[in-house]
Amino acid sequence: MAVGLLAALFIGVSKAGFGGGLGLLSTPLCVLAFGPRDAIGILLPLLCAGDVFSLLHYWGKWERKNLVYLLPGVVVGVVIGVQLIGRFSARELNIAIGSLAMFFVVFQVGKELIFRAEGTFKPNGWIGLPFGLGAGITSTFAHGAGPLVSMFLIPQRLSKVVYVGTTVLIFTWINWIKVPFYCLDRHVVDWSWVPPEAIINRHTLLSSLRLLPAVPAGVWLGVWLNRKFSEEGFLKIIYLLTFLTGAQLVFNFDLARWFRG
Repeated sequence: MAVGLLAALFIGVSKAGFGGGLGLLSTPLCVLAFGPRDAIGILLPLLCAGDVFSLLHYWGKWERKNLVYLLPGVVVGVVIGVQLIGRFSARELNIAIGSLAMFFVVFQVGKELIFRAEGTFKPNGWIGLPFGLGAGITSTFAHGAGPLVSMFLIPQRLSKVVYVGTTVLIFTWINWIKVPFYCLDRHVVDWSWVPPEAIINRHTLLSSLRLLPAVPAGVWLGVWLNRKFSEEGFLKIIYLLTFLTGAQLVFNFDLARWFRG
């Protein structure tokens, strides 16, 4: 429960615009606490709640065309991602989520190379389709669309406020698109691509409700941290923790045995 509350708190802090990569640490932390399938089901309502706070704060400060370019691919990607969840074992989901967490850290460390790209990137629907597809897939089974969305937006040289606002808009749509797919199972609709059991169910919803108060608390904490501290040193710690947590999911270290000597 304590790890879950920490993950929910991190969601709120990241939604307040502090510690950009902090949100992705929530997924591997929750996986360690609840297991992969329950974790992604528990986190989605919390992410949707956090999106409401972010959307209100950045209302209208976005470039809507980026959503239009990405959305068709996102919808297809979510459908594919739901099928992958139904086919993956718990161990395979751990590896996938852990790998994405480690990739995210590598991306964050190396993204300055993208910032230094010459010229201004002109997005269009054809380029947005594969990015949206990848974002939909990775977001569905790991809530990890951040790197792909960033790779699409960063080269456009948007102002910081417009960049963050556009990211908020895109993530809000991605998360809410996932909700009905997470709630479906073959007891509701007899479609082969629907998972046998719903990802969001009574058990995960109760867990989400217990963790929900930590999200607005995290938003408040994020606003306070924005005023008081620089992100640079904080992010280094977060990236290290995210990488180590991802590595734990991938390699399944027996940490207890290490401490026993």
